[in-house]
Amino acid sequence: MHRVSYSEWAILRYSPEPKFGRISILRKQLSRGVPLGCALVSGSCHPSFLPVAAAVALAAVSMASPTYAQRADTGDWIETWTASPQPIWDAEFFAPINIPRSLRNQTVRQIAAVRGNHVRVVLSNEYGSKPLVIGAAHVALAGSGAAIVASSDRALSFDGHPSVTIPPGAPVISDPVDLTVAPLSKVAVSLFLPEQTPLTTFHWEGVQTAYISPEGNFAGDADMKADSTIQSRLFLSGIMVDAPPNARALVTFGDSITDGATSTPDANHRWPDELARRLVQAGGAPIAVLNEGISGARVLNDRMGVNALARFDRDVLSHPHADTVILMMGINDIGWPNTILAPHEVAPSVDDIIDGYKQLIARAHLHGMRIIGATLTPFEDTFKGKPLEGYYNTDKEQKRQAVNRWIRSSGAFDGVIDFDAVTRDPNRPAHILAAFDSGDHLHPQDDGYKAMADSIDLKMLTTRP
Repeated sequence: MHRVSYSEWAILRYSPEPKFGRISILRKQLSRGVPLGCALVSGSCHPSFLPVAAAVALAAVSMASPTYAQRADTGDWIETWTASPQPIWDAEFFAPINIPRSLRNQTVRQIAAVRGNHVRVVLSNEYGSKPLVIGAAHVALAGSGAAIVASSDRALSFDGHPSVTIPPGAPVISDPVDLTVAPLSKVAVSLFLPEQTPLTTFHWEGVQTAYISPEGNFAGDADMKADSTIQSRLFLSGIMVDAPPNARALVTFGDSITDGATSTPDANHRWPDELARRLVQAGGAPIAVLNEGISGARVLNDRMGVNALARFDRDVLSHPHADTVILMMGINDIGWPNTILAPHEVAPSVDDIIDGYKQLIARAHLHGMRIIGATLTPFEDTFKGKPLEGYYNTDKEQKRQAVNRWIRSSGAFDGVIDFDAVTRDPNRPAHILAAFDSGDHLHPQDDGYKAMADSIDLKMLTTRP
């Protein structure tokens, strides 16, 4: 397998080493805050390496020598945590972005869950219009709040350099560091941004607290003092570990229900997190559960991220060792039109949505991937009495029912997960069960997400396609 050379120019968006392509890394001596040879620590959270899905990360840190230097880029790698990059949207859109527009001479510490013995971090400047300067980056075991376990701190490098400049539109992968990561612990990834940095590439629905420092490089500080917090991801799009024998990856590809909207923050209670825990408990070959949900995602149209057809290569087909994808998307295609979210869009027909599914199925099969369809969950009275009222009506419910009939009966998918049957009120099938309702009548709360994960037949997932 061809390994990325950080001195090569970005020639291909998608290459045999999926997701990362060939990129050019521009070296730059920093004038403030980062002496050459400094590094940072930070983190970020999402469902990740199966052996611990949403709250899993570093636990036992091997402390053989104080140098923890980068390892040679040898061996096999698998992503264990992901956050799909999104562009920021302009102020005319209803949803606030809930992050600063830019940072300067500040450190961001993000929390994530992973497992492995050697770690690499993936950063993205996909939606940037100018080069992104990372003055230093660190990874460590997460402590309480913004703190880390000091003895676990590892400075990251990029082709041997402690800083990196990422061209617009490109990702970058750090060099590996030796770090033993056990299940049920969290890792922190810290990024120092020395220059005026527009926050143009982010993941909106983090459901995990990230910490922003006052001015200065605090990437390696054991107890970073946060000036502010956010619930989004900034520039951090993946964490890789050395792949254990027979390791596989499973991608959950969806919208806010996959992204974990309305689940308890910092608790990793998204349904992919709960699925990952089940797979760990079941034993067998390790399976990484990668969450590629985007709140507001649609099959056919852009807005809070690009449409599913446009991001399928990046978010599904590109992942090393990924052989299965669970698709749960389409409710926003049905619900958004004729609301303030998409007041002028022509509503897609049932056939339009199904044609989108067929394209995704064909592309998955061309890459030898198994694709499992998940039914759309009930949404009667969604946002009733709120500014987004109109998301649900009886005509839209008929579309949802028609889409679900096709998912269940067409035979086009390699398997079906009936989340609709699990979450609906048996006495009012168009409505989510009250015990699972977060209050907006669309998104489940923690118990609902757990019930969704518990309903999945693991035999569909534990056998290779």
